[in-house]
Amino acid sequence: MTTGSTLQLRVRDHMTTALVTVAPETEITQVIHLLIEHDISGVPVVDGGGRLVGIVTERDCIAIAADAGYFDEWGGPARDFMSTDLETVDADSSLVDLAVRMKDSRFRRFPVLDKGALVGVISRRDVLQALRGGAWFKGLEGST
Repeated sequence: MTTGSTLQLRVRDHMTTALVTVAPETEITQVIHLLIEHDISGVPVVDGGGRLVGIVTERDCIAIAADAGYFDEWGGPARDFMSTDLETVDADSSLVDLAVRMKDSRFRRFPVLDKGALVGVISRRDVLQALRGGAWFKGLEGST
């Protein structure tokens, strides 16, 4: 990426790569602890081969807490609570193309895959931070 053009921006250059992941058998209370400890809003669930099989989000955990309040049951493996209806993005995808996808998506973060392997996660905030250097964003600098 040698120019300031937003068309040159790639997901791989702006994704988070220092991931906290869990196995499907990880106890959900441990997952909640990790979300809080690492100040993250979702954690990818990967199998023994490192393949993405789901994600546990804060929303999933709130649902667990609400159900526990009604049924007085708390706990179980991440596989029982994770979301499996995921939208992923390829590491070499354009950030602008991803922004267009995010506009109509209910998801706040997308797992990033490279040749099918999980290599990162990119959030709405990551995309905004990357795009703010583009020419279209210059008019917004300093405004509130």
